[in-house]
Amino acid sequence: MAEVAEYVMKYRMAREAMELVGTILEWADFDAEADCETLKGAMRGIGTDEDEITEVLANRTNTQRQLIKHTFTSCYGKDLTEELKEELRGNFEEVVMALLDPPPVYDAKTLRRAMKGLGTDEKTIIEIMCTRMNQEIEGIKEAYAEVFERDLAEDLENETSGDFKYLMVSIANAGRDESDEVDEDAATEDAQELFDAGEDRWGTDESCFNRILATRNFEQLRCVFDKYNEVAGCDIEDSIRDETSGNLQDGYLAIVARARSVGEYFAERAYDAIHGPATDDDQLIRVIVTRSEIDLKRIKAAFFVKYEKGLATFVEEDTSGDYKKMLVALVKGDTDDE
Repeated sequence: MAEVAEYVMKYRMAREAMELVGTILEWADFDAEADCETLKGAMRGIGTDEDEITEVLANRTNTQRQLIKHTFTSCYGKDLTEELKEELRGNFEEVVMALLDPPPVYDAKTLRRAMKGLGTDEKTIIEIMCTRMNQEIEGIKEAYAEVFERDLAEDLENETSGDFKYLMVSIANAGRDESDEVDEDAATEDAQELFDAGEDRWGTDESCFNRILATRNFEQLRCVFDKYNEVAGCDIEDSIRDETSGNLQDGYLAIVARARSVGEYFAERAYDAIHGPATDDDQLIRVIVTRSEIDLKRIKAAFFVKYEKGLATFVEEDTSGDYKKMLVALVKGDTDDE
């Protein structure tokens, strides 16, 4: 691909800085033209060979998928995304579309859907905004501006309210310290500030919580939470539940959970999507697709520890058809050996 959008490069840079433990790795014998021929053949004639589509897309990184899309247009003069969209239906179509979008575009589209129309899906906004790294957020903002010709921070400000709005705008500013440095003295000071702003006063000073939770690096936050337990005699989560409510509480708790264990946070999101009377397929697709190249192995391990059952097994029991095959192919079984 001759040119790569700036927002995609920022996402890649952010991922290069992470300790990646994803289930999807670069396909060693990658041949974009051969993959295009396979996908073209899968859509030829009566019916569609969904197994062939799954075999290709579930075993290529997003960068490789973007090269496949570019090559498909060069070879056939058609847009691969549009071609597949015409052939596929239901949740299988949704997961394929998610795989074909560059990650910042997918996140931008998800955020726009969460804010568009009547009502706002705050839980989805929290999941994305409270877990992405600075460069990922910058990439999302640029993709959002390019795809929708809108400003993400302005939309977040207009579609949310109260102290939750200020938290989202703070995070959208992408000002979190991302070093691994831990300063125990500073952590003690922050812990005392949080205690003074919540448990030790009438009412809660949310601006103090926003400032600390939105700007400290996650290693530092873990130290702050340990110091908070010493100062307050209880976990920070207990104080947040006592002192806040609604979307603000959910946002704070998401940041705490992300700081403590990103694997466990997304394991809970996957479980919540599957557990209950109806599966939240959008949420399930989002967790598996967006974490497949980052930390899905860690999520699988956390899932098994927390729920005593493998994520792949859970998915197999709660989904069906080609949609199930695609998700299981992305998860790559319940253990890293599968």
